[in-house]
Amino acid sequence: MRYNIKDILDIGPRCIERFIDSQMLAQMPNLEIVLAGCSNLSGRYCVARSAPLEHTLFYTLAGQGKLTTHNEQYTLNANTLIVLPAKQSFEVKIDAEHWDVIWLNLANTKRWQHLNLAQALVLTEQKLEPLHLAMELLYSEPNANLRESVTPILSHYLNATLQNNSQGAAHNRLISLFEEVEKRLQFDWTIEAMCEHVHYSSPHLHRLCQTQFGKSPMQQLIYLRIERAKNLLLNTAWPISHVASYVGYPNIFNFSKRFKKSVGVSPSEFRK
Repeated sequence: MRYNIKDILDIGPRCIERFIDSQMLAQMPNLEIVLAGCSNLSGRYCVARSAPLEHTLFYTLAGQGKLTTHNEQYTLNANTLIVLPAKQSFEVKIDAEHWDVIWLNLANTKRWQHLNLAQALVLTEQKLEPLHLAMELLYSEPNANLRESVTPILSHYLNATLQNNSQGAAHNRLISLFEEVEKRLQFDWTIEAMCEHVHYSSPHLHRLCQTQFGKSPMQQLIYLRIERAKNLLLNTAWPISHVASYVGYPNIFNFSKRFKKSVGVSPSEFRK
């Protein structure tokens, strides 16, 4: 199901929010944090943004919220961090008697480019209470020098949490893609089909494959097809034309040419 999301700002009188901006922390532009805040929400609360320019983070301290993106809904329980990539629409609302949350808007810059994910990243069992306390201190501490001392805490928790988990999510998604490819080698896999399956752009998929496999996406596909063909040639009596078709080469001439280029001998010589 796809959801049509329009800009909404509906915050009731029982909601309490403490905004943190660059006037409170001079280092916020260096950290490339656009805006942040600590919120204690109850009653009426709904915020929706269509194609926001920044990455948005929500970390639930207590209670429960609900997030809707263009094609998915998520329940936000305590210790859940959700990362919403820039330019992707979302709606977030309270989904219980109360919802205590901290949130940050991160600039869509090179520093946070690894957050340009295909969809929302949901991380459960996160321990970010020190980040929450640091943000509360930024809001309440009148001494500017003491506020500046909080900068390393913000930097540490954002970098450690976001860098490790977003890269892990990208790795898992790439592995899942090629597990699916390997299950259906007879399918007419194109770059476009792979990108659509994993929700990546072609250049991004190419970079990830080079990093993970040392090959382009199509080279990895060919590798999987040839490895399966080698196994079938050695362990079955199937005609070579059947092996070729099974691994995605309906034209036996193209299969034989590709096999010999990869292995050094023709399929029939390899079987012997």
